[in-house]
Amino acid sequence: MRSAWPWFAAAGAVVAADRLAKWLMLGWLRPGESVEVTSFFNLVLVFNRGAAFSFLAGAPGWQTPFFVAVALVAAGVVSWLLLRHARQRLLCAGLALILGGALGNLWDRLAWGAVADFLDFHAFGWHWPAFNVADSAITVGAALVIVEGFLRKD
Repeated sequence: MRSAWPWFAAAGAVVAADRLAKWLMLGWLRPGESVEVTSFFNLVLVFNRGAAFSFLAGAPGWQTPFFVAVALVAAGVVSWLLLRHARQRLLCAGLALILGGALGNLWDRLAWGAVADFLDFHAFGWHWPAFNVADSAITVGAALVIVEGFLRKD
């Protein structure tokens, strides 16, 4: 059986990259401040108390404990899957990205009660909600898990 530790190390690298990026943005921008980088990309510091796309951000205060609990359960399930399927590289790469992203955003919720987002893309009349490195890792990880599901031959 192959060891799952390299996958946990990869998740740790995602957390480290997310923390570094947020540390840089928190040192450079004030909340709500926006810096235009290109005609379609800004750096902006916002704190999201909700989930993806600010889902439940306006709830009356219960969302932080709820999302902390969800993140802890998700981290436990993903860790179990990594231990169980350590030989399946594509699946585990996706799971490691998901785990690292979940832990990166969990860190924010525990520290600030919200997730720090700073990547802001807009083009052709579309404006995507701001996101961060952890969100990107979760998205890419989920895509890898889906692709692995289509490619699996069992």
